Order: sequence, then structure tokens, then C-alpha cells
Amino acid sequence: MDKLSVMQAFRRIVERGSFARAAEDLGVSPALLSREIKLLEESLGSTLLTRTTRSMSLTDAGRLYYDETSGILDAVTHVETRIRDGAGAVRGHLRVNASSSFGQAVIAPFLPDFLNTYPDLKLTLSLDDRVVDMVEGGFDVSIRIRSAMPDSALVARKLGTIRQRIFAAPAYLERAGTPKAPEEIPGHRVVGFLLANHLNSWTLHGAGGTRTVDLDPPVRVGNSLVLRDLLIAGHGIGTLPDFVSDVPEARGELVRILPDWELPAPDIFAVTASRLGMDARVTAFLDHLGAALRG
Repeated sequence: MDKLSVMQAFRRIVERGSFARAAEDLGVSPALLSREIKLLEESLGSTLLTRTTRSMSLTDAGRLYYDETSGILDAVTHVETRIRDGAGAVRGHLRVNASSSFGQAVIAPFLPDFLNTYPDLKLTLSLDDRVVDMVEGGFDVSIRIRSAMPDSALVARKLGTIRQRIFAAPAYLERAGTPKAPEEIPGHRVVGFLLANHLNSWTLHGAGGTRTVDLDPPVRVGNSLVLRDLLIAGHGIGTLPDFVSDVPEARGELVRILPDWELPAPDIFAVTASRLGMDARVTAFLDHLGAALRG
């Protein structure tokens, strides 16, 4: 027996003064409603309603049950209303986790507008290149860049795809020459990205098919913004995601090498511990992030 549903049914019967009218309101048959109330009375060991063919009235126990359960039902309605209202409001504490370079290059620029739009929101932004435990860390949403998300209890929502391409500074290319084919890359000074699965091997896809080149980068860094700065300074050739490379490429600080070839494109995921995590705070944040990714 669903006690809350039975309480609601009993209240409707009393207020409507009829099993038939209450059953119509609730969308059930009068026989079912009568059976539910009989089971309720048996579980309580008391008669709540006295019924004849022409009338129905509350017993003392019925009056007590009606008064007390009405307060309970009103309290439940009040709590549900407050939660629904709160779920639609962008307030409270939002905890976000992202990688360092993505956070600095993509999230940080829109934060002032985001915080101005939602002044009642408290924000904690944690930038960490390690994969963190969302539940243990208490995060509402984590932004992860992966080729695929492993099966888990986490809920992942794809936000976009990142293009990874090869760059160098004009000064480096003037000094060392420009590679004309993937096979020429190992002959150049390569700056590697420590956290990528392509640190020692680049698998390139292009019109000419797929080529894999093995590398032993003499310089290896764990942050793509640092890698970008080393490339701009002329320290070699390296791969960069588009959210890091777009601006320096537009300024002419970096030149794309082998424009017909790219590395596999990972996806950007917003990860929450459960679907309940997609509340108004998370939705508002992802709306701003989506706008930033669309440029």
C-alpha cells in the first residue's frame, strides 16, 4: 500500500463527500478506491468512514486521520514546491572541475559575464589535469576531453569536438625548414604533450590515408598553454588543440604544418554524477560554455 497515495485519496473522498466523485477526480474506479480505504482501515484497526447507500460520514478516528494527514500532505506539497522553485533558480554553490588549459583558455574568459548574470551563485572552479573522483571531490560537473567516455555510473553529455593539428613558429620553420610529409617530422625538434596518448607516436589522418610516426620528444610538458608558448618562442614542432591554437594562428604567431593531416579528434564531455546533477546551476554554466565553444 502506498500510504501517501491512500492519504491523498482519503482526503479527496472526505472533501468531495463521495467515493464516486473522488474516484472521478483521481482517475480510478470507485470500487478500487473503496478497496484501498478498506485496506487502510484494516491496517489501522479502526473504521474511518461510515457509509450507507445515501450518505457518508467521518468517525472520530476518521476525523483525526483526516486532520493529521492533511497537515502531512500540505507539508509535502510545500516541500515539493520549494524544491521545484529552487531547481529552476540559479543560486547556491556550483562546483566545476576542468583541465588547466581548457579552464584557462575557454572557461576563464566567460566567467565574468556568467557571474554577473547570476549574482546569487557561488562558484568553485577547480583546474586539474588529473581525472578526479567527482563524488569524492564534491563536484557538480566535470569537463573532460576524451576520445570516448568509459562505461560508469557517471552521466556524460557531449558538448563538442576538438581538432588537434600540428604547429610551429615562423622563426623555427625559417631555421629548420617545413616538413612536407609526416615521415619528415621525426627529423625535427618536437615538443611533446605529457598527458596525451600521442606523446611518443602521432597517428595522422588525411587525404593520403593514415600514417603513424614514432617520436622521442626532447622537451615534454604537461600543459598545452606552456606547449603553445614554447612553440611560439621557436622551440620546435608540436600538436595543439584548436581552443589553444586558434588565436596565435590568427595572429601569425604559429603556422599550421601539414594542413592536410590531423590527429584523432577527441570530444568535450560534461560529466555529472547523475542526471539529477543537471539542475539550473549546471544548465546555466553549460549554456555559457556552449556559447564559448561556438565562438
